[in-house]
Amino acid sequence: MIQIQDVIVSLDIFREKFLCDLDACKGECCVEGDAGAPVELDEVARLEEVLPVVWDDLSPAAREVIDRQGVVYPDRDGELVTSIVNGKDCVFTCYDERGCCCCAIEKAYREGKTNFYKPISCHLYPIRVGHYGPYKALNYHRWSVCRAAVLLGEKEDVPVYKFLKEPLTRKFGEAWYAELETAADELKKQGYL
Repeated sequence: MIQIQDVIVSLDIFREKFLCDLDACKGECCVEGDAGAPVELDEVARLEEVLPVVWDDLSPAAREVIDRQGVVYPDRDGELVTSIVNGKDCVFTCYDERGCCCCAIEKAYREGKTNFYKPISCHLYPIRVGHYGPYKALNYHRWSVCRAAVLLGEKEDVPVYKFLKEPLTRKFGEAWYAELETAADELKKQGYL
């Protein structure tokens, strides 16, 4: 582990390779699991704001869940997560013409309909952010549905931190990311990577 400002970073984020392969996984990370995606408190209002923009892209079952319980709910640990449909799909999922599961919020963002990309936990995946006292901790999350992303990342030699440059910068800022890159260079020089 290394520390950058108030963030502790697992060495796996430098060592492990990852590059999403949507053609292989079909967006399974938005479907599988036992709870929705973690949501920061300030993101709840953003999710509610974007709802009218993405409403027509959501399934009737997702709309029903949102009408009944809202866009988020507390999971078994009391953390806010996106609402889910039938114990699986995030309510913000939609499917493209290839049958790939996509995020309706990200789709609207890419179409210029909103300035909210999607919850930061989704954008940062496979990194999970934990909290330890005054520190945040970044850990690499391994999940079998992402095996194709690991294989493609290895083939293309893309470390997790490089794959996630945009969301890491979104979360922690450009100066923080520059420190992360400097740390990676130093770890390489010392033979850790």
